[in-house]
Amino acid sequence: MRYLEQWIEWISVRLNWISAAAIVIIMLLTCADVVLRFFGRPIPGTYEMVGLFGSVIVSLSLAYTSVEKGHIAVEILMERMPEKIQAIADSAGNLLGAFLFGTITWQSFLYAAELKRTGEVSLTLGMPTYPFAYGIMVGCGALCLVLIANTFRSRTRTQSR
Repeated sequence: MRYLEQWIEWISVRLNWISAAAIVIIMLLTCADVVLRFFGRPIPGTYEMVGLFGSVIVSLSLAYTSVEKGHIAVEILMERMPEKIQAIADSAGNLLGAFLFGTITWQSFLYAAELKRTGEVSLTLGMPTYPFAYGIMVGCGALCLVLIANTFRSRTRTQSR
């Protein structure tokens, strides 16, 4: 099980680096657009690209944020509960989250396949949009794996008590 957790963490870190690269691309694109606008030569499709890359940033950073326990958690009540109850609640929350993000992964796959089949493109640049939907699928799928691993870790903690 430890090997699987290390593999999931390795993937999460790599996806987070792609997300960070997308932030840099958006920053450079926006800065270049602002400067070129001053000279009357704005970059067409900047707003569109920022939106598309925004989906990459959010979805690909989800798993790493979960691995690092960076999501907001309400612990005021849970800290007062016995450890076994905490582990059960944690396990249940992870399982529900895994179900939700597993469903989003599946639906993103179906949506991306439909976008590819129909040849859907962005309005300004005429760029295919399906790769971004597949990116959302990958990010949500990675988060699903993290949540499943966390569920097993919580269950193991519950059973050892």
